[in-house]
Amino acid sequence: MFVRAYMRASTKEQDATRAKSQLDDFAKGKGFPIAAYYIENESGASLKRPELFRLLQDCSPNDVLLTEQVDRLSRLNEGDWETLKREIAARQVRVVALDLPTSHMMLSKVEDQFTGRMFRAVNDMMLDMLAAIARKDYEDRQRRQAQGIEKAKVSGRYKGRPEDTERNEAITRMLARKMSWNDIVAATGCSRSTLLRLSKRLKELEEVSP
Repeated sequence: MFVRAYMRASTKEQDATRAKSQLDDFAKGKGFPIAAYYIENESGASLKRPELFRLLQDCSPNDVLLTEQVDRLSRLNEGDWETLKREIAARQVRVVALDLPTSHMMLSKVEDQFTGRMFRAVNDMMLDMLAAIARKDYEDRQRRQAQGIEKAKVSGRYKGRPEDTERNEAITRMLARKMSWNDIVAATGCSRSTLLRLSKRLKELEEVSP
């Protein structure tokens, strides 16, 4: 049995490795050093998480997916959570989260078959509950943010996110040199929506230039 640590943060500005030492200490305390780390900066509300699925592909039956909190694994809607659970079950991966004490027994050897089945059933139920709470928290924050923006717009106080002019000028120069969008994304970490907006801006400038 191998323990594989999964660490996630939602944005590139956040430190996805923040909980690494905590995960290390927990695994060593259970007598199972971590065999590999899988780190990414992606939204927990999306299934498009390459490192999470690379972890699952690397797993053998009974390997452990260790994470700090259930919401690091999922802020998914119900349908996507069911999809992820099926993948985890198909690969016979044990999920252990530091904030879910019932999962800690997944790192213990249970000789009695009945007891093992009971542990797994309880743990699956608790995982479902915390995943649902994580999703609700995500939706609540999204709703409050939208309400706050709408209120600020009505009062004339909403300015939007300040533009990173230095970065955008560099991206515009890359576009002018006909660099591919994939290369620009890889070099700058910008989104394709930003590229589309800057590409349109560049085209408008070229049209008005003598």
